[in-house]
Amino acid sequence: MVSDARELARVRNPVLLLSALAWILLLVEPGGMGVHAHFHAAGAGAMPLGASFRMLLAMNPPASLAAGWFVMLVAMMSPVLIPPIRHVRQRSFARRRARSVLLFVSAYGAVWMLAGCVVLAIELAVKRFAPQSYWPAAAVLLFVLLWQFSPVKQHCLNRCHAHTELAAFGAAADLEALRFGVTHGLWCAASCWALMLFPMLLPRGHFVAMVAAAFLIFAERLERPMSPAWRWRGLGSVKRILTARLIPADL
Repeated sequence: MVSDARELARVRNPVLLLSALAWILLLVEPGGMGVHAHFHAAGAGAMPLGASFRMLLAMNPPASLAAGWFVMLVAMMSPVLIPPIRHVRQRSFARRRARSVLLFVSAYGAVWMLAGCVVLAIELAVKRFAPQSYWPAAAVLLFVLLWQFSPVKQHCLNRCHAHTELAAFGAAADLEALRFGVTHGLWCAASCWALMLFPMLLPRGHFVAMVAAAFLIFAERLERPMSPAWRWRGLGSVKRILTARLIPADL
């Protein structure tokens, strides 16, 4: 039990520290993160469509957008990687642990960075046509609520809980760590993309919405896999944990 607790701490503490640093960066310099910057489209309505998009990209270079998306990922998604990183470490020899974890995290991050291309393209389009409107974010929020109830969401979450066996030696170990990162990233992105998109479409209140989305993403991972069905998921596990901690057992 002591060794399990120490192993959990070896993974949990640096991951949570990294997430906290990313949150601080987003809080201190929200304007420096591309995904949080307002896209000013004053006068863009009279421009040709291609010219207006080039103007947006000139004010928000792709490298800046990618950097902001990366910091957002580190802040919001790092805590949910604690179980799969532990899985990789537990199934790797000591001399290979750092390498296997790096391969897993790199593959997982690559999937999310590719997903970010789609999400950022949606954000650019929304900020081009409705830069100060809450309607796009409201539409995404309605979809998020429907998605949270849907059986497909539960199927994606179940796949996020699935941790496959990993080879222990040679190139096979490296390839399986990469494959695990890719598959875990794909199911994670399928589960969470709408929750990640919603804060980015808000004209104001990005940070608060990101915190709420990150809380829900973390909360739903605390629940055990269940059969896909129409049900609300996420906050029930947090309620049970808070109740267990705040209400004495003898009451």
